[in-house]
Amino acid sequence: MNSDRPAARSAEPESWNRPEFLLETEITSCELIPRGSNYTFLVELRNGSSETSLGVYKPASGERPLWDFPHGSLGARERGAFLLSEALGWGFVPTTVLRDGPHGPGSVQVFVPHDPRQHYFTFKDEHELQCQQICAFDWLANNADRKAGHCLRSPSARIWGIDNGLTFHPRHKLRTVIWDYAGQPMPAAILADLQDFAGRLDRLEGDELAELAELVDPEELSALRARLDGILQRRHFLETHEGGVPWPWL
Repeated sequence: MNSDRPAARSAEPESWNRPEFLLETEITSCELIPRGSNYTFLVELRNGSSETSLGVYKPASGERPLWDFPHGSLGARERGAFLLSEALGWGFVPTTVLRDGPHGPGSVQVFVPHDPRQHYFTFKDEHELQCQQICAFDWLANNADRKAGHCLRSPSARIWGIDNGLTFHPRHKLRTVIWDYAGQPMPAAILADLQDFAGRLDRLEGDELAELAELVDPEELSALRARLDGILQRRHFLETHEGGVPWPWL
């Protein structure tokens, strides 16, 4: 690691959470993150000599083939999850872009500095509304892999949701550890955001939704609309028997 890596690691993600920074910077180091099911790398991003930050790079060439998701599509789904979070106004998915890297095209996401001992189960009571947003998002995006460790808390106590590649499948795939709100009414603020989003989704209004429509296929976009309609009609979080739990939980 470079000698200035600790300084880059300690930076708050808000300081670097800009698409242009991820797209325009040079990748100056690329280190494999062990224990992932797909090849994932921690990369250093350098803009000349003035700005340095860390990112998480997932090349399409490093994806393990899955029977139910098209091979090579997970990076686009990571980008799509970021766009969906932004379109909802919730902004809990770190900025994610599609770009070339040392191992070919893939997704690059801002690295969120965090305490790895902290996860959904340790801070859910303290950050209830933010965790409820992630719960609603996962239902809408049909997230098939929301582990507790995919929810992070940065030093500024902001909650982030990472590893969103298994999303947007047209068939029901929801697997999540967030079942604490099962059957409960959704908060009015979340429902209001979803209702506003519904009008814009119908028109594909805004850059985020226009790009999302290009990243997912028509069947997946139609299924997203259907899930949104179901959420707004139901107005309660799903019951536990309507979704699975990923393994391992963390």
